[in-house]
Amino acid sequence: MMFTEVPLAQRFKAAANKGFSGVELLFPYTAPASQLSELAEEAGIQLILINTPLGDAGTDDRGTAAVPGREAEFQEQFELALTYARACKVGLIHTLAGVVQEAQWQAAREVFIDNIRWAADKAHAEGTTLLLEPLNSQDVPGYFHATSAVTVDLLNSIDRPNVKLQFDFYHLQIMEGNLGVRLQECFADIGHVQFSSVPGRHEPQYGEVNAPILFDLLDELGYAGWVGSEYRPLTTTEAGLSWAKPYGIG
Repeated sequence: MMFTEVPLAQRFKAAANKGFSGVELLFPYTAPASQLSELAEEAGIQLILINTPLGDAGTDDRGTAAVPGREAEFQEQFELALTYARACKVGLIHTLAGVVQEAQWQAAREVFIDNIRWAADKAHAEGTTLLLEPLNSQDVPGYFHATSAVTVDLLNSIDRPNVKLQFDFYHLQIMEGNLGVRLQECFADIGHVQFSSVPGRHEPQYGEVNAPILFDLLDELGYAGWVGSEYRPLTTTEAGLSWAKPYGIG
């Protein structure tokens, strides 16, 4: 989403030159894993997170982990993601649940729990953490889990230590608001944090979310993980980095 002014092969170095020490590459599958590993190593930057594949190209698929009847497809997709994670030393895999019809929700819940347990056990041997992210129902209508409460309930049912909540300020501000309270309530389950403005999904200095206050709260809570700037620059990536200067970036 950032540094798209340059080709993918140049983005690792571009991010490193601005002071970032880690990057997310949501869908790395258009390039060989070996190439991405080399690019990250050459740039001196860590590839920290990838997503599982979306599903069928050209459709509204948003993953398959909760979609009844597509269990074999999910396993194949997850094996691919795990191969990339292994090759690129990625510690976090956001495991996309998918869109399901309301009438299928209970069946989808059972499928999702089974799939994530299977995937978590596979990932555990690699030292990899799976992330479950609630996606807001405005951008992704019908997504299987759209609120922090539903996601935490799923985490409790899955009951695997390497499955955590991906807490995205953007999605949860749209669905719930009150982000400071939500951070405190969900803190024990959080494995990764992302941010952007709301509305617009641009740099955090725009919109209604006070990101610096929430960053301070994360420090107070003792959060030691990554915080990902998952936004679309309003103009160019470099022009929008004023928010990051207090954190040594820009």
